[in-house]
Amino acid sequence: MAKGAGMLAPALATMLVVLTTDAVADAATLDAALREATRLSFDRIDSDGCQSTNDTVVLLASGASEVEPGVEALTATVTAVCQDLARQLIADAEGAHHDIRIEIVSAATESDALEVARSIARNNLFKCAVFGNDPNWGRVLAAVGTTDAAFDPLQLDVSINGVQVCRAMGVGEDRSLVDLTPREVHVLVDLHAGDEHATIWTNDLTHDYVHENSAYST
Repeated sequence: MAKGAGMLAPALATMLVVLTTDAVADAATLDAALREATRLSFDRIDSDGCQSTNDTVVLLASGASEVEPGVEALTATVTAVCQDLARQLIADAEGAHHDIRIEIVSAATESDALEVARSIARNNLFKCAVFGNDPNWGRVLAAVGTTDAAFDPLQLDVSINGVQVCRAMGVGEDRSLVDLTPREVHVLVDLHAGDEHATIWTNDLTHDYVHENSAYST
């Protein structure tokens, strides 16, 4: 089970997660599995770029099944559960109308891919454009351009919900072909710089988000 809605950003979030299993596993094995799972799940969601002062992810094993899975199998299962919960946290983000999957491919390094994805995820102009159902790929390019990632600007491609709206940093397919009415939005950026990739999930910036975070007194 997981709790969290806003202030979901890597490093710290207002997030509480408890995972349980009846598998047999020692503390070191559980720790390694959970760290890898968290790296590929909770560390890759970014609701509003804001960090809280506390977050917790706990994995508890009772051993009641008397079955000891292999390390790889345990890690894969814990990762799958964490990714599902992380995706649900984004779906519950404060006032969100869209869940946005930002996928970066052909990066020189994984860290480059993550930096680019997070830059897009934290770009308020881009998030507002998605809220307005506007496939504004210029906002995506602007966010990519603020990073230190390795890429040739003249080779950048951007696709939104399967439509390649930007090809080699120029106009691609007709942007009117992009349908942004579904809840899920997929933004694909091809850096043409290597073989690494990464995905960050975020959400749009809406009137409801502003209202929920302004219409109360602490």
